[in-house]
Amino acid sequence: QVQLVESGGGSVQSGGSLRLSCAASGYTYSTMWMAWFRQAPGKEREGVAAISPGGTTTYTDSVKGRFSISRDNAKKALYLQMNSLEPEDTAMYYCAAGGVLLRQTTYNYWGQGTQVTVSS
Repeated sequence: QVQLVESGGGSVQSGGSLRLSCAASGYTYSTMWMAWFRQAPGKEREGVAAISPGGTTTYTDSVKGRFSISRDNAKKALYLQMNSLEPEDTAMYYCAAGGVLLRQTTYNYWGQGTQVTVSS
């Protein structure tokens, strides 16, 4: 059974940093695209960043230059380094696996989410 468990969320002030982690188990992690999505209150879930099995990355425009996605295939781990955080980044962040790029409907496996709150 596929399991994804996120950690690392929290509350920070504007301009601060957080590093999210996602621990994966139960499948061939190294062959799958992995991604981070987020959902703010009252808004639809949106793609943030994705990484291919080979390490190719893609980001939504609003986080380019501030966020960095990475993976450690040996540890079956996914990371999201978030710098220069803004109040608009406040959301529940979800780890996802098995899809392509930031095409949300293609992802089959999802974690439970970790909350990120950025205060001004």
